[in-house]
Amino acid sequence: MLGFLITEVENLKKLIKMSVKIRLQRHGKKGKPFYSIVAADARAKRDGKFLEKLGTYNPNTNPAIIELDVDGAVKWLQNGAQPTDTARAILSYKGAMLKNHLAGGVRKGALTEEQAEAKFNAWLEEKAGKVAAKEDGLAKANAEAKAKALEAEKAVNEARANAAKEAEAALEAEKAVAEAEAAAEANTEEATEEAAEDTATEEKTEE
Repeated sequence: MLGFLITEVENLKKLIKMSVKIRLQRHGKKGKPFYSIVAADARAKRDGKFLEKLGTYNPNTNPAIIELDVDGAVKWLQNGAQPTDTARAILSYKGAMLKNHLAGGVRKGALTEEQAEAKFNAWLEEKAGKVAAKEDGLAKANAEAKAKALEAEKAVNEARANAAKEAEAALEAEKAVAEAEAAAEANTEEATEEAAEDTATEEKTEE
């Protein structure tokens, strides 16, 4: 087992001499990128061959979904691999940079492995609490936004209903006015006819 580990370390050192980068490799559709986190020869194309896949990064959700082999990333860091700025931010977010720093402290004798492990676990708990708080905040904000949208939709519907009622009332009023005018006109015609008949009768009597 020890011989195997020594061989693996030696092989890894040979790879590091190529100048290894920890970087993102893009996948996914246009407008919805999805990334693999890889250790790759710095001379290789960005989305070309890689030496080892360390995880994935999906920025299409809020918060983003990150899966990372922390120990695998630390192994490459300890052997000199250099992360790009974006990869460094992701490694830092997932604790790989901290774990690498703590491992360096153990090597120098500043910390015991138990102390380093305790510090890292405490960081993980604190990080989990922050992530949970952010998720709760986002859920609350989404709920409030939905409630406001429903209220706005209700107000619009009520305004439309009121406008429809007003329009209906206006039509009824116009109808009533038209009926009243028609009745008045009918009464006027009837009165005119009666007056004409009375005049004709009077003229006939005089004769």
